[in-house]
Amino acid sequence: MLRPQNFELIKFSTKKCLMVNYKSIKLSPGLYFVSTPIGTARDITLRALDILASVDVLAAEDTRTLKKLLEIHGIQLKNRTLISYHDYNGIKIRPKILDYLEQGKSIAYASEAGTPLIADPGFSLLSEVINLGKNVTSAPGPCALIAALTIGGLSTDKFYFEGFLPNNKNQRELKLRNLNRYSGTMVFYESPKRLIDTLEMAVEIFGEKRLGVVCREITKKFEDAKRGNLKELSDFYRNHKVKGEIVILIDGVKDAAGGLDLDRTKIETHLKEALRSMSVKDSAETVSIALNLPRRDVYQLALQIKNSSD
Repeated sequence: MLRPQNFELIKFSTKKCLMVNYKSIKLSPGLYFVSTPIGTARDITLRALDILASVDVLAAEDTRTLKKLLEIHGIQLKNRTLISYHDYNGIKIRPKILDYLEQGKSIAYASEAGTPLIADPGFSLLSEVINLGKNVTSAPGPCALIAALTIGGLSTDKFYFEGFLPNNKNQRELKLRNLNRYSGTMVFYESPKRLIDTLEMAVEIFGEKRLGVVCREITKKFEDAKRGNLKELSDFYRNHKVKGEIVILIDGVKDAAGGLDLDRTKIETHLKEALRSMSVKDSAETVSIALNLPRRDVYQLALQIKNSSD
C-alpha cells in the first residue's frame, strides 16, 4: 500500500503506530511565527506542523503548552533547544534568540494560543529581528479575533480590534467613548471577571439597543455565542456566571458621517481627553477612527488644541 507523501509513520513502544501528517523539511535560517490552536488541538495547519518538526530551535510563550501540542501531533523534541519567551523575560531572552539567528539557525516562535503578536507577545522580538536584516515569516492559522468575527453575525467589512481594554476603569471608559461613533464592528478580548462591568459600561456609552455578541470558548467543548442588544447581554450575564476565554463584538454606529463641521464641540472634547495621555498624532488617529472622520482634518484640529493649551 502506498503511503501518502506528506505523512510519516512513527512507532511507539506499545507496538501501536500513529500516522501523523507532518514532514521534516529543510528550512532557511530565520524566525518563523507559528499560529497554534486556540482550543481544539487539530486546528493547526500542516505547514505549522512541518515547521515545528523541522526548526533548529523552538521558542514559546509557555513551553508546557507547546510540549503538549508537540506530543499530541507526534512531534519529537529530540535534542533541540526549547526556550521560554514572554513579556516578562523578553529583555533577557531576546539576545539569546538573536544569537541563534546570527549562527544561521531556524527558530519557531509560538504564543500560548492563537497568532503571535495579536494580543500576544512577539512584537519586540519581531522589531529586533527586522533591524538585524534577518528573515521573518509566518505560518498563519487560528486567531480568536477572526474566529469571533466569522461566527458573530455582525458586519465584517470593517472592524476595529482593541484587544484587552485597560484595567483602569477611567481609561477603559475613555477607550470605549472614543469609539462611540465608529461605524465598523468593534472587537475586544475580555476576562470572565470583568465581562459584566464591560457590558454595563458599553450599555451606558453605546446605548441599550446597540447589537453585540459575546463569544466564549471558541473551538472548545463548551463553545457559545450569545447574540442580542447590549442591554439583553448585560442582563443575561449578570445572572449567569461564565468561565473561559471571551471575545466581545459590538456593532458600529449606523449613522456615522464624516466632516469636522458636524458636532465640532464633541470632536474637540474627545481630542482634549485623548491629549491628556497621548501625543497629537496618536490622539488624532484614535479620534478619527472612533468618529469615522478624515485623519488629516482631525490632526489639524488636534494641533490647534495643543498649541492653544501651550
